[in-house]
Amino acid sequence: MNTAHAQVLDLQLRYAHAVDDDALEQWPGFFTPQGRYRVIPRENHARGLPACLIDCQGVAMMQDRVVSLRTANIYNIHFDRHLMSPPLVAPADGDGLVRARTQFLVIQSDQAGVSKPFAAGVYLDLVDLRGPQPLFAERTVVLDSYGVQELLATPI
Repeated sequence: MNTAHAQVLDLQLRYAHAVDDDALEQWPGFFTPQGRYRVIPRENHARGLPACLIDCQGVAMMQDRVVSLRTANIYNIHFDRHLMSPPLVAPADGDGLVRARTQFLVIQSDQAGVSKPFAAGVYLDLVDLRGPQPLFAERTVVLDSYGVQELLATPI
């Protein structure tokens, strides 16, 4: 495994564990200051349509989302578990940037102990390797379906 691949894999695993452990305050820290996080249906992505279910442009928007989730939003209490394929990593057009493609499945468990598939799709990442640790410059979550069966509250 080359260094870029290992760095991307480490970033993705730390991200998934933070979300799964409900450490949402850590979530924005996985991105560059101008990083972008999008959740988009597969059909819109394939057609180049811009409509997203979530589109956070910049860490400040992500931090606002976390504050909102913690203090204002009402959503089902749940526990997520990410299952991911190893990433396919390739150089991007910029020095120190790589692209990664990773398939995922998120299982969601509710308070009654019922676990079911919540979201499936692919992460399309642009990862910045230039700093002391890798960060997402972009994370596009392409859902296999147009939406999710439950309220989409926490990051995927």
